[in-house]
Amino acid sequence: MMNDDNQISRQTKLFGFIGVEAGQSRFSAIMNKKFKANDDDTMIIPMNIREDDLYFTVSNMKKSQVNGAVISSEFVTDVVDILDSSSEMVKRTGMCDILYREGETLRGDIFSVRVLSEHLKDMMINKIAIIGTNHYAKAFSLLACGFNISYFNDSLEELMAFTVEMELQDADINRIADDISVDFSGFDLVLDFSDLTSLSMIEKLPKLSMDMKNNKQFSVLKNRALELNAEYVSYDGIIEKLTDKAYIEIKK
Repeated sequence: MMNDDNQISRQTKLFGFIGVEAGQSRFSAIMNKKFKANDDDTMIIPMNIREDDLYFTVSNMKKSQVNGAVISSEFVTDVVDILDSSSEMVKRTGMCDILYREGETLRGDIFSVRVLSEHLKDMMINKIAIIGTNHYAKAFSLLACGFNISYFNDSLEELMAFTVEMELQDADINRIADDISVDFSGFDLVLDFSDLTSLSMIEKLPKLSMDMKNNKQFSVLKNRALELNAEYVSYDGIIEKLTDKAYIEIKK
């Protein structure tokens, strides 16, 4: 049982939360409240890590007392090369947002996109526009059963390659560019998984727009949603559901 002072003993199960500004995120604080409320001798430690120090920090976990780590969105692709083994979803998407130390090896998996998918199903979301073809787009597509998805990207060639890689049959693919006006009002949701620096081509958004950027990261979708008076939700906007899922995964 964790004591009232939240002190760490030799028996305490330790996890990290790795990000550029991990200490400013509510993730660790919420997780530790869950551990304490359930009398778990477990603690998650925020670890502010620069990109240059990521490899050293994560690889050293193999011989540490830390049992694993949750990875903030800015590092989810960088940690993949440090893993010794990974789930099939990690292999197919090239991203990892939770890792576990097993002996002196690290195994990677994905949990945040599962949370996002389950959250949207709970909201009865059906028709979704996805912008971009990055790792989050890949992961979401693998979990897209039950959704009606249209894909948008500035390169049709990239979209075609994406549909082949993800084995998407008869996918609705569309080009998005500065000189093409886009109306997303017919969708239930827009998910931005792109690296576009402007979304000024979007004339109308649906009631809800989301991405997986944390509140410290710049979000072009957030800016456009504010301009069009549409609701925007970030990674931090679903942090309660993310921590609920992370708690279950860490307790396994």
